[in-house]
Amino acid sequence: MFRLNFKSALLAGALMALAAADAAYAQLSSTYDPDQLPTLKGKVVQYLPTARGDVDGLLLADGTEVQVGPFVSSQLVFAVKPGDNVTIHGLKARALPMIAAVSITNDATGVTVVGGSPRLAPPPQVDVQGQVKAALHDPRGEVNGVLLDDGTVVRLPPPDARKLGDLLTEGKQVVVHGFGYSGPLGKAVAAREIGPDAAHLTKIAPPRPGWAMLARERAEHGWGGEGFARPMPPGPPGSADAPPPPPAQ
Repeated sequence: MFRLNFKSALLAGALMALAAADAAYAQLSSTYDPDQLPTLKGKVVQYLPTARGDVDGLLLADGTEVQVGPFVSSQLVFAVKPGDNVTIHGLKARALPMIAAVSITNDATGVTVVGGSPRLAPPPQVDVQGQVKAALHDPRGEVNGVLLDDGTVVRLPPPDARKLGDLLTEGKQVVVHGFGYSGPLGKAVAAREIGPDAAHLTKIAPPRPGWAMLARERAEHGWGGEGFARPMPPGPPGSADAPPPPPAQ
């Protein structure tokens, strides 16, 4: 039970952790233009799946292998299908028919998927506002976001959601500044500021991954937290969360 909940917590926080990893990533994305990279046009023959079922590449009709990161697997399969003509910007291999794609555009629809390193392609800044339609929850049943009336998903850590409980109730108007995704799968925003209007915004701290996240959960809920079947493990040796040494004999 713990493993499932911990994994789910990490997955739910992945978008926020990536958005908060470094604000410089957003600056890089706005500074450097993928269109200046070498361009390749071609027709998609098939996906190149991994053993886990992710798609981390495409094969073109001329035999070119197009490499992307598995973190864009879902966006890629929604935006591009075998038989589609695409335009790719990326770095070509010297001696092999291969390109490391930074962006892939479906020529017919104009939809572009950013497929390079997340350091060069961070989640863009997203500003949204709308009416709260429903609260969203983590696996333990705690509120960790809201669904807006236009279908936008807004995520924030449960501790912040508890503090802003009244604001996150059905029918309330919210303004959100953050980082996220907008594309074929919908729109999702990791909130960095949220409030009833632009003049009254509350800052949202980025999540602390790894053992720091465990320590915060333990401090808030006790060893197991509400809904955990067994206690959380202590931190690694030498950390503040490490178990105490055995008593002297």
